[in-house]
Amino acid sequence: MFRLMALVAAALTVIAAHGTEQPDTLAPAPREKVSNTLWIKQLLQNGFKIHDPDVAYPRFPRFALKVYDWGNNTFNTYDTTYVIGTGCNWKVQAKSYNWMETSAILKEEKALSMHSLPYCDAGFSLSFMAVSVGYMWDMNQLFRHPNKRQTFNFDFTTSRFNFSVMSAKSTGNMIIDRFGDYGKETHQHTHIKLDDVSFNYRHIGLLYFLNHNYYSHAAGYTYSKYQLKTAGTWLVGASFNEESVSMDFGNLPPEILQYNPLETTAYSSHFRDYGVMGGYARNIVLRPRRWTFNFTATASVGYRRSLNTDREGRRDLRSRIGNRVRFDAALVYNHRALFSGLTFKSWALSDYNSKMYNLNGFVSLQLNVGMRF
Repeated sequence: MFRLMALVAAALTVIAAHGTEQPDTLAPAPREKVSNTLWIKQLLQNGFKIHDPDVAYPRFPRFALKVYDWGNNTFNTYDTTYVIGTGCNWKVQAKSYNWMETSAILKEEKALSMHSLPYCDAGFSLSFMAVSVGYMWDMNQLFRHPNKRQTFNFDFTTSRFNFSVMSAKSTGNMIIDRFGDYGKETHQHTHIKLDDVSFNYRHIGLLYFLNHNYYSHAAGYTYSKYQLKTAGTWLVGASFNEESVSMDFGNLPPEILQYNPLETTAYSSHFRDYGVMGGYARNIVLRPRRWTFNFTATASVGYRRSLNTDREGRRDLRSRIGNRVRFDAALVYNHRALFSGLTFKSWALSDYNSKMYNLNGFVSLQLNVGMRF
């Protein structure tokens, strides 16, 4: 009996010893720690091919890539018989941006109208997918004294919608081309320089493309898609507009000021609009992958809140109907990796009551020449 127990104990000892050694022989080798910045170096080496399986993304960049893929599949898909991608993520562009402002006031059959001298900017931009950086120079400094003006434009375009933010601010640099009955008797052309004037405008808009499977807004304005067949779409959306205008005619010569169609030498207007937008856009394909012409027309209507105040600081609490119209057009030429685009944009805001009608507008012309890679 004792001998049998000894044999069992010896067998258990061998099994236990073998069991303790087994994990050591099967245990995987310790994983080598991957640098948190290695993925950046890998992207630089492969030309930013973000879906390369060899890129060692850390947890958060991999999560961000998954979010991007979801957004791209949801908001950037088309019927490929109508729209296809260019196959490039990078763009470098040279830009020439030129714009001017207009204003007109009609009161009791007498009119006052003016326009700014053209503002000219030139610069460049570098874009990677939806991210872009660049710089523009004030070219007016080369031809005359610098003027006080500032613009900001932001556009985010997908297959389904366009989100835009725009602001423009300027002081002086206006030419009066009609001032009541001034020059009417002598048939003299009116050309009066006015620097005591300022314009400040802001716009935020969201447009949804109802026919988003077949129409690409990016083909006409961001050069990231090719429209292969002519297609159009109805547009719906919402907008916010704010405008502040101030004019002072007090420094004009008395022989001109006597024809002032307004009751005062100082005029100001400040209001905000909250409205709904609608319109239509169309890409006309003149030659697939080469020539594309786009036109986009929209109008908004909604609630207008006046922010005007009198000399005592009391606010004008009147509410009115706000409206805005806009027309854009673009002509795009593509040649392999090279592209060029001519873009025209315009909008107008009107403000009116029983005594006065005021229409302020903005016009711009932009030329872009660039390369995709």
